Amino acid sequence: MDELLDAIAALVTLVSPEKVNVIATHVRRTEASKAAMALLNVVGTPVAGTLVEALAAAWQNTTVGSDELASMLIVASHVYTRAASEQSTELVWTGPTTPFVSARRTEQALLQVINSAKQSLFITSFVAYDVSTIVNALNVASGRGVIVSMLLELSQDQGGSINFDAIGKMITLVPAAKLYAWRDKSDQFSDGRVHAKVAVADGRMCFLTSANLTGYAMEKNMEAGVLISGGIIPKLLDDHLQCLVHTKIVKPI
Repeated sequence: MDELLDAIAALVTLVSPEKVNVIATHVRRTEASKAAMALLNVVGTPVAGTLVEALAAAWQNTTVGSDELASMLIVASHVYTRAASEQSTELVWTGPTTPFVSARRTEQALLQVINSAKQSLFITSFVAYDVSTIVNALNVASGRGVIVSMLLELSQDQGGSINFDAIGKMITLVPAAKLYAWRDKSDQFSDGRVHAKVAVADGRMCFLTSANLTGYAMEKNMEAGVLISGGIIPKLLDDHLQCLVHTKIVKPI
């Protein structure tokens, strides 16, 4: 059965819902032993044809009936299409590019998250400096009523690990932002640092990245990340960051 389920999953992720319905109609009219021939010309591309052949071969190793398989195909296609419409994921990349893969730039993705925020925005970074476009966007967000929260690494003078006061600088640059620090650490995390680089808006969109809030990270460094819109991940990330605040693991400056 697992082989058949895998074949169904592979097919519905490649073939349109309309084409899946056509395949399901043909499946209802045939039986497992004749499926390979009956489904031969239903799809028009070699790759899709290979997946249909795999489906037919897997079907023969089960006791699943024609109507049951047709229903499985339609349900799997509906669930996949619904899930895909509720969440999108984009590759984000800064640095050398190639003509073979397209990706959003780090600054573009971060600005999209900031500009999309309507109620809340939470950003974490190890360091932050020399990012005028980001600072401007944060101030604009604050101006339209968005609650902007930021968690940054402390300076060495404050018990952290960076050699300048990024938090103090950000207080000056984005005065309306709520700034947080990870100061009182348990023994388990005594040498830990704020090394997460994320941004989440309203629990609806988030950006996970290797990039710090620096000019070099936005323009020069080789940085990678993903931009996620919709689905459960942005909500989980937002909930986790808010819980870090509510449980006083991170505290306001």
